[in-house]
Amino acid sequence: MTLSPDANAPSLVSRGRLLDCDCLIGPMARPFHAAIRGGRIVELTPSPLLMRSWRFSYRATPQAWAAHWQAEPKPGWHDLLALTKRGEAVLEGDLHPFIAHLQYFKDLLALPRQHFAAAAS
Repeated sequence: MTLSPDANAPSLVSRGRLLDCDCLIGPMARPFHAAIRGGRIVELTPSPLLMRSWRFSYRATPQAWAAHWQAEPKPGWHDLLALTKRGEAVLEGDLHPFIAHLQYFKDLLALPRQHFAAAAS
């Protein structure tokens, strides 16, 4: 997987400037281990990673990611917390860094929408 240059864009890094954590993010079966330092993703490694610690995990079904990344997602598929409410995503672990930096994670995980929108044009 290649990290989008937008993931470390100045506006996103600024929003997460106080965030330092390791987390699991991605599909249910094979999430990615992300190391975030000062709002910048410094490492993104596919699982399985044995004995690697993380603070929280946000994983969703492939269908949920596909719906979430549409240029204009339908209600209930547009928001990370809405996906957990639908049962299409799981949020577990120490939720403090996720909730304290919720807008950062919402913006980060919505970045693929730009590519879907460009492809649809």
